[in-house]
Amino acid sequence: MPLNISDWLIAIAVNTVLLGVAAIVPKKLLTPGGLANAWILGVLVWGCLGWQGYLLVMFYFLVGSGVTFIGKDQKEALGIAEARSGARGAGNVWGSALVGSICAVLAFVLANQQIAIDLIPLLQLGFVASFCTKLSDTCGTEIGKAYGQRTFLITTLKPVPRGTEGAVSLEGTIAGIVGSISIAIVGWLLGLISPIGIGICVIAAFVATTIESLIGATIEDKVPLLTHDVVNILNTLIGAIVAIAIGLVL
Repeated sequence: MPLNISDWLIAIAVNTVLLGVAAIVPKKLLTPGGLANAWILGVLVWGCLGWQGYLLVMFYFLVGSGVTFIGKDQKEALGIAEARSGARGAGNVWGSALVGSICAVLAFVLANQQIAIDLIPLLQLGFVASFCTKLSDTCGTEIGKAYGQRTFLITTLKPVPRGTEGAVSLEGTIAGIVGSISIAIVGWLLGLISPIGIGICVIAAFVATTIESLIGATIEDKVPLLTHDVVNILNTLIGAIVAIAIGLVL
């Protein structure tokens, strides 16, 4: 539903306080550039989808950041840990959230203009699915790096070292599915999607992360503009599109 100016003011106040606290705590989850861009993202999502959309993004960020630190010492020893000790920069913020933000803005615009009102649930589904996809990718990657016993390249199924682009493992795959289920349930509890939307988002996330692994195994290192952040955007875009397409059929 349409939101008034007070919602945007609340969004600005809440984000300013929370990111102010994040800036002074000893353990940094975001770089200075990441903090500035996370502020923009937080205000945008709260203003467009309310506190419900904001909480979903916070759930993604906290869980996604948390799994990055699982097995951190081991991953650092192998040279496959996240850069900057896991602190997210501006590229990470928008690589994860650009597609979800677009869905949120479109839902807000349609609600305020009272046009194509039936599209709003589909856009909310795409919003949740995009973050399901990214959390699935993050959980699968980080748990696979830490605990993957047998890691295979998705295109050939030949064994490869942990952390190889396009590599998959049973442990990582299970973690990715659990991650997508958890955030989809949060999306349902927040009223952003229906119960059947949980299954749709999990399927969409699995399809998207599988395609992302194929991209990583084949062309990610060969196309100059296909950076890791761009691949993340494509990954979440595929997840949102697949979810919306299933939602249209159902």
